Amino acid sequence: MRRTRRTRRTAGALVAAGALLGLALQTTPATADSGGSTPTSAVSEAAQERAAGAWTAERMREATPVEDLLDVGARAVERAGKAVPRGEELKIPPLDTDPITKALPEPGGPWSGGGDVVKTTGRVFFKMGDRDASCSGDAVTSDNGSTVITAGHCVKYQGAWHTDWVFVPGYHDGEAPHGKWTASKTLTTPQWESSEDMNFDIGAAVVNPLDGKKLTDVVGGQGLSFNAPYNTTMYAFGFPAADPYDGEKLIYCSGTSFQDFLLTEDHGLSCNMTGGSSGGPWFTEFDEASGTGLQASVNSFGYTFLPNTMFGPYFGEDAKTLYETAQAG
Repeated sequence: MRRTRRTRRTAGALVAAGALLGLALQTTPATADSGGSTPTSAVSEAAQERAAGAWTAERMREATPVEDLLDVGARAVERAGKAVPRGEELKIPPLDTDPITKALPEPGGPWSGGGDVVKTTGRVFFKMGDRDASCSGDAVTSDNGSTVITAGHCVKYQGAWHTDWVFVPGYHDGEAPHGKWTASKTLTTPQWESSEDMNFDIGAAVVNPLDGKKLTDVVGGQGLSFNAPYNTTMYAFGFPAADPYDGEKLIYCSGTSFQDFLLTEDHGLSCNMTGGSSGGPWFTEFDEASGTGLQASVNSFGYTFLPNTMFGPYFGEDAKTLYETAQAG
């Protein structure tokens, strides 16, 4: 989500999460169409071993926010090329639940509330080509106890799956207090794989056990919500690493969300987070005291002409299929 480092091109340039999106409006009719099977990249044992030892504290600090590596002039995005398929609302509770308490709106400050979100949210590190890159992600409750949700462009971009992929929950100032969890496989939606449709910019990873324990046994797992309503109180978290942030602390935004009125069916939220926050979780029914909620989106993109506003994909039927495929892995 970098807003200042790059020179941006004219309408039609795409930049993701925290970077910005400057687009020409096109009026292709929207049709709901499930994307089919979930694209998955299995990681070889040799690659898993390489990733496990690759990410030193210095290398993590020096990783580039993925948004700074995206080709901002790659393509134009048509208006609502495919509508997001929806079904009945489904809520999957977090591993820990408490009565909900919440505070005033926040446009992008350090999270000091503690709770489970400090452990479940983390930085994601990977190789994008020959460059070290970073995103954010979240550990969620799952059948396999090993599922991480992030953005689609944090697992695959322009036809190539990222490599040396690790999740560092609870990252803080170069430290990995809960370990570095290597991916055994990464996944995304069919629509992101085929056309990088921003409506479906959602990714997931299944991580390996660490020291004989599964991820959610160590850090817990947030709940999820699919086919949820718009215009509700939401909290967004991430590790922005582009100015004025440095990627070393957990940052959050909160307020009343709205539906994107321009090119996508995404949720929108007033939020100043920058590059590196991509893939960080958005929660409904978030309790500030316990740090738990229902994940209903991820940090995805912003518009060049609408500063200090973040957008995240609607978690509909394809997001649910992605999650179900990941948790079965």
